Amino acid sequence: MFIDYARIKVKGGKGGNGCLSFRHEKYVPYGGPDGGDGGKGGNVIVIGDKNLTTLLNFKYRKHFQGEKGQHGQGSNKSGHNGKDTIIKVPLGTEIYELDENGKRVTKLTDISENSDEIILANGGKRGRGNAAFTTPTNQASRKTEDGKLGEEKYLELVLKLMADVGLVGLPNAGKSTLISHISSAHPKIADYEFTTLEPCLGVVEIDIKNAFTIADIPGIIQDAHLGKGLGIQFLKHIERTKILLFLLDITSNNLYEKFKILKNELHSYNQDLDRRKFLIVLNKIDLLSKSIKQETINKIRKSFPSRINKNIINISAVTGENIIKLKNKIHRLLQNE
Repeated sequence: MFIDYARIKVKGGKGGNGCLSFRHEKYVPYGGPDGGDGGKGGNVIVIGDKNLTTLLNFKYRKHFQGEKGQHGQGSNKSGHNGKDTIIKVPLGTEIYELDENGKRVTKLTDISENSDEIILANGGKRGRGNAAFTTPTNQASRKTEDGKLGEEKYLELVLKLMADVGLVGLPNAGKSTLISHISSAHPKIADYEFTTLEPCLGVVEIDIKNAFTIADIPGIIQDAHLGKGLGIQFLKHIERTKILLFLLDITSNNLYEKFKILKNELHSYNQDLDRRKFLIVLNKIDLLSKSIKQETINKIRKSFPSRINKNIINISAVTGENIIKLKNKIHRLLQNE
């Protein structure tokens, strides 16, 4: 199951209390203070893990707390520090702190590299034992400190897939078929709208040394940025992509208008997406009869502005026609990036 959103509570462990103790040894009738300090409370730490692709674990566990520090002991023995609690998240996870009303206060971090880590909640400070308060004028101090409470925070986790290429298109354009043929991903494929109900990430191999990742974004429809259809729940997954592939069904009418619908939805969601390099992929050319195939392709190309004609490529995700050409073209664009 793909989960890209979660809310959790994190709390640092409480620090251990300082100890009140005096030396009690044979032949030392007036031993001085020897109470040790408590241990520091454990932190809650988040770490990026390249092997994770979902926030599913947070569906079943929503509270994370560092271990308590141990109390100090006599003979100047300090308590052990509490163990840190480690939370692992997929790369591309943004973490926000929330206020008491559940509204975002600040962005704490953006986990984008493997093994990236940050402390989400610090453990409480250790309490000092009475030995720490000994002075020349107070050699029998009975003063101690209790350990402090750890930090407590409510957090929002948002996963945005980290892919080189974002595959967008209207429902039933053939995105799942394409990604299943060019990558290691195996999404569900069927002949009806919204077959894909969650993003799918695949790795496309060019050769033994070169590869790129591609994300299949569930079908976007007009006014998706307003929440229509599958809404904006998946649009965020194209924000990190370097290149956009607009997949169009060549057997449909008014393809340029359909392209503009997709572009407008992306623009309305995030204007920065307008600056991304893109390719327009005309899919399902296997459904065109040989007698009108080239004529149809030429006619469709002419319906697009001449400035973007160089960005158009026609393929068949089913038969594999021009798939290698498409992969190489994407690879060249990524190299230029």
